[in-house]
Amino acid sequence: MISNQIIYNCIREANEISKVEFIVYDCIGNNIAQTGKAELIEKKVILSFLQSGADTQEVEGAFLFKVYEEKQANYVLLSKGEADTFLVGKLIVSQLQSLITAYKEKVDRNSFYQNLLLDNLLLVDIYNRAQKLHIEVVKPRCVFVIETDMVTDVGVTEMVKELFYNRKGDFVTSVNEKNIIVVKVLEENEGYEELEVTARMLVDTLNAEAMTNVRVAYGTIVNEIKGLSKSYKEANMALDVGKIFYVEKKIISYITLGIGRLIYQLPVNLCQMYVDEIFGENVPDEIDEEILSTVNKFFDNNLNVSETSRQLFIHRNTLIYRIEKLQKATGLDVRVFDDALTLKIALMVVNYMKYMEET
Repeated sequence: MISNQIIYNCIREANEISKVEFIVYDCIGNNIAQTGKAELIEKKVILSFLQSGADTQEVEGAFLFKVYEEKQANYVLLSKGEADTFLVGKLIVSQLQSLITAYKEKVDRNSFYQNLLLDNLLLVDIYNRAQKLHIEVVKPRCVFVIETDMVTDVGVTEMVKELFYNRKGDFVTSVNEKNIIVVKVLEENEGYEELEVTARMLVDTLNAEAMTNVRVAYGTIVNEIKGLSKSYKEANMALDVGKIFYVEKKIISYITLGIGRLIYQLPVNLCQMYVDEIFGENVPDEIDEEILSTVNKFFDNNLNVSETSRQLFIHRNTLIYRIEKLQKATGLDVRVFDDALTLKIALMVVNYMKYMEET
C-alpha cells in the first residue's frame, strides 16, 4: 500500500499551486493526510459516501471524491476552496490514482524480480507476470551482485538506483541485507566490455560517495528473462570465488574465474587428498607473508627472477634466498615450471579448504 507520506506530498504540492485545501481519508474513514485547516467531515459521512454508488458528492461546501485502487474505492479525497474546487479535486484524484498504480507496479516488479532470481517461479508464471508488468521477455540481460563491507542501508541502495534511474529496463533490488542486485539490460552491440565498465563505475562511485568498500561480481549474459536466475547464481559464485582466490580484485566476472572455478566445485575430501599428496605431513598452515607475496609476484612475472626482483625493489640474491627458503618448507622449487604450477594450485586449494571450514 502506498505510504501516507507520499499522499501528503501530493496534496501539499497541489495546495501550494491551487490554494485549495485537501483531506484524504482511508477506507474506514480515518484522516491520513491533510493540508491547512480544512474542517474534518464526520466518519459516518465518509463511510456512507464510500458505500454509495456515487463517485463525487458535495458536503458542507466541500467536494468528496472516491479514489480507486484496482476498481475498489480505498480512499476519499475532500477538496475545499473558493475557485474551481471541483475541477482541481478531479485532477488530484487522477494524480493520486496514477501514484497508487505506479507504486503498486513498482512493488509487484520488485517481488517478481526477487522470486525470479531465487528460482521461485514456474516457467509459465514468469512469462505471464512479465507480460502483466510490461517487462520484455526476450532482451539481453546480466545480473550484478554488489557486496558492501557493512549491512546495506537505504542510502546505498538508493544511490545505486539513482545510477540506473534513466536506463530503461534496468532494475535494482536485493534479497538479503548485505547485497544489492542490479538487473542490467544490454543494448544492441553491447557485451562484456560494457559490463566491465559498468562494474568499474559502481565500485568507483560507491567507494567515493558512499564511503564503503564494495566488491562487484557479474554473471553471463542471458537472452531471455527466464535465464536471470542462472546469471544471478553465476554472479554469487564469482563473488565467493573472488573472496577465496582473488582477494585483491574488486570486480569479478564469472567468465574470467579461471582455475578458481574448478577448485571451487571440488569436494573438500578430494582437495584434502591432493594437499596430502603434495605436502605430506608438511602442509603449510601459514606461509610467511613476505614469502607468499614474493612468490605471487614471481608467478605474476612468469617466473622471471630479474623482473620480480626489480618490481619488489630487492636484490636478485635476496629473491633467490626467499625462493630457496620456500623450497625448504614445501619441497617445491618455483623456478621449475612444474613445481611452480603445483604450488600455485596447492596454495589455492589450501585457501579454498580454509574458506570452507570458516563458512
